[in-house]
Amino acid sequence: MSAQRLSQWLRLWWPALVWAAAIASFSTDAFSGEHTSHIILPLLHWLFPAALPETLELMHHLIRKAGHVSEYFVLSLLLWHSVRAGRSGWRPEWAVTVVAISAGWAALDELHQAFVPSRGAAMTDVLIDVCGAVAGQLLILAFHAIRSRRPVAAATQ
Repeated sequence: MSAQRLSQWLRLWWPALVWAAAIASFSTDAFSGEHTSHIILPLLHWLFPAALPETLELMHHLIRKAGHVSEYFVLSLLLWHSVRAGRSGWRPEWAVTVVAISAGWAALDELHQAFVPSRGAAMTDVLIDVCGAVAGQLLILAFHAIRSRRPVAAATQ
């Protein structure tokens, strides 16, 4: 691969690669439920002082799952930019490619967590991650659908 082609490839892919590395770092012991509970539970207790401990634990769990959706939503948007490679429009094969890459990364991420003593692998987390990636692609589809319906003159103003 020539230096110019490598430079173009890196320009397209570095944001998604950096975000994928960030997701991998979130799978370490430092971001386990035990560790995040030391920050999130006191904050939740402060926000909802009358809440039962079980309710706070459920809220902590839901916040962590929302984190999965958010991580893969962002990954999906960044991968879209990479897969699209400067081309215009919307193509379903681009979205399918993005979701497939996201699902593969989610599966590898869960496999990694299987080897972290304070973490565990869960197929449900892969499904949650894929839902985040699909949501990202649906947002892009909606954006392109709305944008394609606007008159060209209105789009340039």
